[in-house]
Amino acid sequence: MTTVTLKGEPLNVGGTFPKVGDIARSFMLVDKDLNDVSLSQFAGLRKILNIVPSLDTPVCATSARKFNEIASLLPNTVLIVISADLPFAQGRFCAVENLQNVVTLSTMRGRDFNKDYGVMITDYPLAGLCARAVIVLDENDKVLYAELVSEITNEPNYEAALTAARYISV
Repeated sequence: MTTVTLKGEPLNVGGTFPKVGDIARSFMLVDKDLNDVSLSQFAGLRKILNIVPSLDTPVCATSARKFNEIASLLPNTVLIVISADLPFAQGRFCAVENLQNVVTLSTMRGRDFNKDYGVMITDYPLAGLCARAVIVLDENDKVLYAELVSEITNEPNYEAALTAARYISV
C-alpha cells in the first residue's frame, strides 16, 4: 500500500504502480460513446495517461487543459485522460473546454484499472477514485515515465512528462 495526501491528510492507495521500464498492463475502460476501449487500441502510438480523480475539480481540469496543449506538440502521441467520471460528463467537459487533443476514458466498467495501475484510493472520503498520476508509455507500452502525485491537490510535473514523451529509444 502506498500513501498520498489530500490537503495534508494521508490516504492509502492500493495496487501496484508501474515503474519506468515496465510494460504497462492491458486495460479495458469506457469511452465517450460507451464503447469498451483497451490499451491495445492505441498500439503504435506514444501514450500519456493523465489519471485524475474527477474532471469536475479545478486541479484535474487544469491538468487536462495543460496536457491537451502538450499533446498538440507531440507527433504520434495520444493523450488519454482517465477518471471515474461518467463518459457523458467527460464529453461535456471536453466540449466546454474545447479540448481537441484528448481521449477521455472512464473507469465506469473498468474498476480493475485502479488496482492494476496502483492508483486505487482505499480511504474515505475519496475511496473508489483514482489517485492523481501521469504515466508515459512508448509505442510498445513500455513505461517511460511514472509519477504518482504525492498530494492530490497538486498538479503533476508536466515538463518531466513532456521530456519523457519526446524521448526516442535507441
